[in-house]
Amino acid sequence: MNRTSLAILWATVALVAATWCIEPTAALAQSDAPDTSGIKIDGEYGPFGLTDVSKDGHHIDYLIDVVHYFMFALFGGWGIFFVYCLVRFRKRAGQGANSESIKAKPAKYSEIAVAVIEAWLLLSFSIPIWASVKNDIPMPTDDDVVRVRVMAEQFAWNFHYPGADGKFGTTAPENVDTATNILGLDRSGDGADDIVSSELHLPINKPVICELSSKDVIHSFFIPVMRVKQDVVPGMRIPVWFEAVKEGTYEIACAQLCGNNHYSMRAILYLESQAQYEAWLEEKSQPPEEFDEDDL
Repeated sequence: MNRTSLAILWATVALVAATWCIEPTAALAQSDAPDTSGIKIDGEYGPFGLTDVSKDGHHIDYLIDVVHYFMFALFGGWGIFFVYCLVRFRKRAGQGANSESIKAKPAKYSEIAVAVIEAWLLLSFSIPIWASVKNDIPMPTDDDVVRVRVMAEQFAWNFHYPGADGKFGTTAPENVDTATNILGLDRSGDGADDIVSSELHLPINKPVICELSSKDVIHSFFIPVMRVKQDVVPGMRIPVWFEAVKEGTYEIACAQLCGNNHYSMRAILYLESQAQYEAWLEEKSQPPEEFDEDDL
């Protein structure tokens, strides 16, 4: 085996070793990202996955596991074949190139097998899971469904809840005030009792529909523990739905590079019991206390 072949072989071994040793980028981002809020985030982030608190998240995890097993087998098989070729067809004294065409039946059979397995993954796993997530959206009129409008902007997430009347108020650009009315909500109509928050509070064991839109550029609504990731496009209102099954405090991130401060576009997701969720809504619905100078 010549020096070039040895170099390629050792480079391949080193790459495989580095892949196994280095944690996923998401895990590194979670551990290294600045956290000035003092809020403890639940869930375990590491090289072997993260907490799943979604009703249907295990389907996605299973698909990812199967794909990784397949890719590992494929990588291992081709790696063994590569090393075999390096050894079997190395330069040796008294041997020259053979000009006769070869009959590579094993290679053809392996390529057909790979195509069949990929089709199986697509038809048996990917398409059904995609259909359940994108097509089987709960009816928004169902009393059991929680609806939230999510407005993205550089560099924050804003969450808009309907009030006690269950109706969202209208918004308009001329009503926007960055200090008091960040969404431009019309408080004279259905929006009089609406709630706007920088935190996302949701009850567990209830379907949730988030309607996503953006003020400025394309963002990506990403809740790792819910296995939810959806691009947010200006001028569009895109629904995404999920159902949580475990209480806790988790992170919402932006998975689309959206500007210089993209790294800081985070929000907190609070998954609560129905009673806790209703108490939070009641608290946010209360008008702010008026300041009385006589109390000074």
